[in-house]
Amino acid sequence: MKLKQSTTGKSKQATTGKASQVGKAKGKKAPSRASGGLLGRLLLVAFLGLVVFASYEYASLPDAAPLLKQNPKTTALIEQRAEEAREEGHKPRRRQSWVGLSSVSKHAIDAVLLSEDASFYLHEGVDTKELENALEDAIRQGKLGRGASTITQQLAKNLWLSTDRSLLRKGKELILAHRLEESLPKNRILTIYLNVVEWGNGVYGIEAGAREHFGIPASQLSAAQGALLASMLPAPRKRSLTSGSKALKKRAHWIIDQMQAVRRLDAGQAQAAHAEIDRILSGKPAEEPEYEEPAADSPSPV
Repeated sequence: MKLKQSTTGKSKQATTGKASQVGKAKGKKAPSRASGGLLGRLLLVAFLGLVVFASYEYASLPDAAPLLKQNPKTTALIEQRAEEAREEGHKPRRRQSWVGLSSVSKHAIDAVLLSEDASFYLHEGVDTKELENALEDAIRQGKLGRGASTITQQLAKNLWLSTDRSLLRKGKELILAHRLEESLPKNRILTIYLNVVEWGNGVYGIEAGAREHFGIPASQLSAAQGALLASMLPAPRKRSLTSGSKALKKRAHWIIDQMQAVRRLDAGQAQAAHAEIDRILSGKPAEEPEYEEPAADSPSPV
């Protein structure tokens, strides 16, 4: 009899416990289908908004086709520098003279290409391999750097965009670089780039840069002078020839080595260019050839 009572008691407790659990389970509210549907609608609206924004931004970007026959009268970078000067209470400075590729030293062109975009004539505006490397570096460092920008991308930025390093600006830059490549031949892109790129405070283009820093036209630039101008491009207002920049000197020597490696210079020319870079950066004047007095019995020049 005692055994039967004990079993019955345990059975009642188990039944009571199950009933309690069922009651608790019934007390919990199941996820609302309505809330799930609302979240889905919000995500859809956000996606559609993004598509509309991207479409608007794409449509509002400038057309590159007019640049085939027309030189730009100004650029976004020139206007930005002018506004910065006015904000500082200064009169904007602008030195710029347009020249064709035939009026630029071949050594200077080679120096710029090897320094800024050695694959310029091979890619279609974007160097995908370098872009992948730059994105990996950006993820590691938590910010976008300058690397991987081709000459076409740099031109797109200089012509139409700001100097900030946001992802939105980078996206616009890639689209505009593609438009430049579709609309213009490579030599035209390079010509515009060489005439608008910044080469110091208020100095734009290689002709103005050659005259500003060396007192000569771009057609007379030596390999060493071209390498120095190319080395200034990452930070032209800071990397002046008188700044004492170690990065400028190192880069210029590296460019000469690259020019020799791809046979734009022979060993003797490269050695002379290295010596000229050191002389220019030291501030020493160029050595003039010694004048020799003609012998007494030498005929006078006619």
